[in-house]
Amino acid sequence: MTVVAVVGGQWGDEGKGKIVDLLAERADVVARCQGGNNAGHTVVNPLGEFKLNLIPSGVFDPRRISIMGNGMVINPQVLLAEIDNLTSHGVDVNGLRISDRAHVVMPYHVLLDQLEEEARGARSIGTTRRGIGPAYADKVARIGIRMGDLLDEETFSEKLATVLDQKNHILKQLYCASPLSYDDLKSEHMRYARRLAVHITETTSIMHQAVADGKHVLLEGAQGTLLGVDFGTYPYVTSSSPTAGGACEGVGLGPTCLDQAMGVFKAYTTRVGKGPFPTELANELGDHIRERGSEYGTTTGRPRRCGWFDAVVVRHATQVNGLTSLAVTKLDVLDGFKELKLCTGYRHGGGLYKEMPADLEVLTDCVPVYQRMKGWTASTTGATTYKQLPVEAKRYLTRIEDLAQCRIDMISTGSKRAETIVLRNPLDCSRRRPGRR
Repeated sequence: MTVVAVVGGQWGDEGKGKIVDLLAERADVVARCQGGNNAGHTVVNPLGEFKLNLIPSGVFDPRRISIMGNGMVINPQVLLAEIDNLTSHGVDVNGLRISDRAHVVMPYHVLLDQLEEEARGARSIGTTRRGIGPAYADKVARIGIRMGDLLDEETFSEKLATVLDQKNHILKQLYCASPLSYDDLKSEHMRYARRLAVHITETTSIMHQAVADGKHVLLEGAQGTLLGVDFGTYPYVTSSSPTAGGACEGVGLGPTCLDQAMGVFKAYTTRVGKGPFPTELANELGDHIRERGSEYGTTTGRPRRCGWFDAVVVRHATQVNGLTSLAVTKLDVLDGFKELKLCTGYRHGGGLYKEMPADLEVLTDCVPVYQRMKGWTASTTGATTYKQLPVEAKRYLTRIEDLAQCRIDMISTGSKRAETIVLRNPLDCSRRRPGRR
């Protein structure tokens, strides 16, 4: 039995979907822990290319149980569209289970998210405007509607009537927007409930039974550590905790159940939306990386900001997640570069920062300290063994290990599942063994 959390180590979009899809071949249960349809995983397999916003990447094997955990916020309309797309491509979703404790993203959440961002003007956070933040805010304010509430019409009706009065008051008085119809929202969500009822259940017991039975369990994180509400670049963050600790909370497992924590990092760095990005390349080189790496958001299609690999970020992510290994993706995007740079620290106000500062001003105005490394001309695309890599690529990866103080166990060299170098599968180890390869 092994319980492994796979989390993003940067600002999201690191290629977790491919890594989880690959590891899921050995897993019995794959569970997503947090976030909503503000996240996106792209999976390429024999059935085609799929952009998943809500459903765990393990759904492609009907022998597996795929769980949408209690830590998620779920838009039923988006979920049903995703289910319909998968089934139209021959994917069996009978193994999908949705926690009755997960919260519902309601239409007023989406509307308020859009209105709030517009009201911020130049100070907007850069949310996806999908209602995720307002849904989490209602969860914490104890006025949220949960997926299990959809199964009881009376309970749902009472909760909706109470909260909608409040939301409509805000819409009318604060934003001069039209109120939403109670009858329309109720009938709409009762239709959703009829279709989703077969999937909604108590999932914590499923997780614990899998652990008790010695099953392989894979916890799939969304977004990335630097978008976490506690340890990210606040306030330019998401509204949940996309860390290994958050993964446990998001599926109902205690931290002692977790055996391994793998952090996924690109061989460079990207970020979508606003917020500080110390190693950003706002020039032709950054544009080149974007086009070569197809760096456009899975969920929104927004162009990703691109920059050099940031080891300060990696050390931070390694520490707050307790990472036992790293997966490095998109190594092939760096093929042909004569020189590469690794950020080892930040300079600001006469000081040198080796660890991630919380101060937004420091992150915004700092000057990265770079180590220059020789690039490689040989192609790494499709490499499946470490021996196939150019010596310069091996040195680059070794330096990342040195700076992170954590070993690399997987290297992605292309978008397809097979285009991966697996040095060690975390599902093969039942005890935490951090360290160097």
